[in-house]
Amino acid sequence: MRKKIAFAFIMAIFTTGIVTFAAISVNLGFTTGFIRIWLKSWGISYVVAIPAILFIAPKVESMVDYLFMEKDKKIIK
Repeated sequence: MRKKIAFAFIMAIFTTGIVTFAAISVNLGFTTGFIRIWLKSWGISYVVAIPAILFIAPKVESMVDYLFMEKDKKIIK
């Protein structure tokens, strides 16, 4: 469980940072206060992403396992 929590915190740092930077730069451009706006958005996104990764990722992993299990069974038959 500690590994999953560490993964969520680290993964959220990178994904939220990249996505918020891209979205803000496209929508606002590199205006005055860009860094302040980006860091604020990054912080909010990070707080939202942690529980999302912890609770949604296992379900997504199960769905992917199911999808590939079905394809693997068809190939074997």
